[in-house]
Amino acid sequence: MNALQPWHIIILVLVVVLLFGAKRLPDAARSIGKSMKIFKAETKDMAGDKDKAAETEEVETKQLPQATTPAPAASTAQDKQVADLQRQLDELKKQQAPAPAPAEQAQKNAS
Repeated sequence: MNALQPWHIIILVLVVVLLFGAKRLPDAARSIGKSMKIFKAETKDMAGDKDKAAETEEVETKQLPQATTPAPAASTAQDKQVADLQRQLDELKKQQAPAPAPAEQAQKNAS
């Protein structure tokens, strides 16, 4: 019952013609057509950008080098480096820690 019927559309067209005039309607239709053409072109470009982005991601993932397991000699060198860095970090922490007061040292020594 609430659907648009053909006579509703005819009345709408007559009201539009009366409001805008017969001279302005072709210009309005032309501008609407241009707007739709631009809108379609932009949506196609957006869809194309998504496709290009997906292609570049696939290419980038294909170009990533494969992870290799380190050789035992390299592993020990890395372990030494990590140990040296850990030792340096511990020394820096000791330097930054505030020195305990003489009274606190006496209490610790007495305990």
